[in-house]
Amino acid sequence: MAFGLIIVGDEILSGKRADKHLPKVIELLAARGLALDWARCVGDNPPRITADLKDAFASGDVVFSCGGIGATPDDHTRQCAADALGRPLQLNLQARDLIVERMRDVAAEKRLPFEPERADNVHRLHMGCIPQGAGIIPNPYNKIPGFFVGSVYFVPGFPVMAWPMIEWVLDQHCAHLHRTVHPTERSVIVKGAMESLLTPLMVAIESQHAGVRVFSLPSVDHPEWGAHIELGVKGEGARVDAAYAALIQGLRDLGTHLGPELVR
Repeated sequence: MAFGLIIVGDEILSGKRADKHLPKVIELLAARGLALDWARCVGDNPPRITADLKDAFASGDVVFSCGGIGATPDDHTRQCAADALGRPLQLNLQARDLIVERMRDVAAEKRLPFEPERADNVHRLHMGCIPQGAGIIPNPYNKIPGFFVGSVYFVPGFPVMAWPMIEWVLDQHCAHLHRTVHPTERSVIVKGAMESLLTPLMVAIESQHAGVRVFSLPSVDHPEWGAHIELGVKGEGARVDAAYAALIQGLRDLGTHLGPELVR
């Protein structure tokens, strides 16, 4: 099963805030022997968010959507998820209870009376309005839950909330997908060669070693190696070792100048 990530927010596309979700999700997946297959970043534009979520629901992938599930005018994700599914928004009773519990906690912390009918508290319940039939994702930070439909999971944009919620999903909903054999990469620095010369070798390695992918990362101005290509293979265990041995032999047969070898 593939994994995807959708990051929602104008602040990311404008540069006002730097995205932190992409590297963290890659890290969380890697810790479980998994990898991110795709990612998208979309602004606070309802038609675009809805289109991306339609793709996510149709994909069958495990998809995490970060951001836009609050209750301010620029939070569109809940409604867009409902539109993408063709379902109405509905106040989830479990989410309602958790939001009320949070409101009660805040009142107690501030030594104020708990007033659930106050306008701002009533408005907070909108965060519990999620697509009909959705389940909820617990939020250990402030109890305001995220939600999920199928294998698409919606969490807030705040990393302090989103990351433990994503971990919960990975361990509670995706534990059967965890892999004990973690993917690895082995590569070598190739100096003074053109990619066109190396392409037939790359094609041959992939065709002869099932489950292994070849990659090529050219650089023109490395401070130590100058112009070079990092050429390598990635996959699991013995498959990578066998493919890498064939790659090195092929490079030697071509008479290339090999530099340092790298393992990740």
